Amino acid sequence: MGYFDGNTVTGLWNYAQNFAMSDNFHGTNFGPSTVGAINVVSGMTGGVDPTTSMNNANDEVIAGSVIGDPDPAFDDCSSTDVVGLKNTNQNIGTLLSARGISWGWFQGGFTPSSVVNGKSVCATTTNRIDGTPETAYSAHHNPFNYYLATSNQHHTAPKNLAEIGNAGQANHQYDLSWFMKAAAAGKLPAVSYLKANRAQDGHPGNSSPLDEQVFITTIINFLQTLPDWSTTAVIITYDDSDGWYDHAMSPILDQSNSAQDALTGTSACGNGASALEGIQGRCGYGPRLPLLVVSPYARSNYVDSTLTDQSSVVRFIEENWALPQIGNGSFDQFAGTLFNMFNFNNPPNKTLILNPSTGQVVPETADAKGGK
Repeated sequence: MGYFDGNTVTGLWNYAQNFAMSDNFHGTNFGPSTVGAINVVSGMTGGVDPTTSMNNANDEVIAGSVIGDPDPAFDDCSSTDVVGLKNTNQNIGTLLSARGISWGWFQGGFTPSSVVNGKSVCATTTNRIDGTPETAYSAHHNPFNYYLATSNQHHTAPKNLAEIGNAGQANHQYDLSWFMKAAAAGKLPAVSYLKANRAQDGHPGNSSPLDEQVFITTIINFLQTLPDWSTTAVIITYDDSDGWYDHAMSPILDQSNSAQDALTGTSACGNGASALEGIQGRCGYGPRLPLLVVSPYARSNYVDSTLTDQSSVVRFIEENWALPQIGNGSFDQFAGTLFNMFNFNNPPNKTLILNPSTGQVVPETADAKGGK
C-alpha cells in the first residue's frame, strides 16, 4: 500500500498549504480513466452511439453508458476497442464554441510520430525521471475525441499560433507544446485543459508522483510569470483514483441497477432509480479524489468541504462564462460549486514558485503574505 504525504507529494502539499483544496471532491461515477475524462468535460457518460462503437471486451459499455476504458472512436491512435458518443451529446467544448469563447485541449504526445497510409501513429516516447521511456500519448485520456463535433481524428496541427483556442483545422486539440507557445505569446484560450505525457501523468506503472510533480510545478511556475496570471485559475484533479485507497465513502447521488452494478447488491448500486434521465450504468458519486485550486483568487490555506465532483469543473466553466447547462442527463444538473474555494472580494493575490525536482518553495520568490 502506498502512502503519500508532504514528504512524497511535496509540490501538491505546498500548493494546498498556500492556496485552496477540497476534502469532499469525488469521481462523478465509479470507473476508470475514460469515465473520468469524459465526466470532467461533460458529466455525461451515457449516450453511446452503437454505430461508431466497436466493443471487443463486452464490459466497456452497459445499457448505453461507458463504464470501462475504451478508446475514442474518432482518434487514429486508438485501439480496436473504441466508443463514440451520439451527436446529440454536448460537452463543454461545444458550449464554448457556440458562444464564441476560445478553448483548447492540450495533451502530451498528440503530435503524430508518423503517418502510415493516411493514418496518424502516436509512437513518440518521453522518459520518466528514472530514464524509463513511456509512450507519450494515451487515446483514452482524450475526452473530446469521443465526440465527432470536437474531434481531431488525424491529430492535425494548428495552421498557426493565431488558431490556438479558435476554430481551425486542429479543431481545438493540440500537442502540449502549443500551450507553452500560446501562453508566451499572450494567446492563451479562455479555457484550457492540459494532460501530461504518460511519463508525467502520475498513473501507477507508467509514472510516479515525482514525475507528475515536475509537470505540474513547471506549468504553474511558468504561468505565474505571465501578465495573464492575474486572471488565471488552475484546477488540479484526476480522472480516477487509480486504485489508491481512501477511507471516505462517497454519497450515492445517482442510483443504478445495471448488470455490472454490485455496490449494494447484485445488479444494484443504491436502492432506487437513476435520478438523471433514468440512464443506467452511471452509479455515483465514485471515490473521493484530490482537487486543488491555484490562483491569485484562491483562498489561502483553505480546505473546502462543499460536496463536489468532476462535473463541478463543467459547472464552474458554465457559470463563469454564462453558458447553458449541458443537461439531458448530465451530472452538471446537481454538481456542487467550486466558487467557495475563491475569494473575489479580497483575493490573496500571491505567487508561489516551487522547485520542480523537490516541490519545495523557492525562498527568494516565496510570498507568504499575499503581495507581489
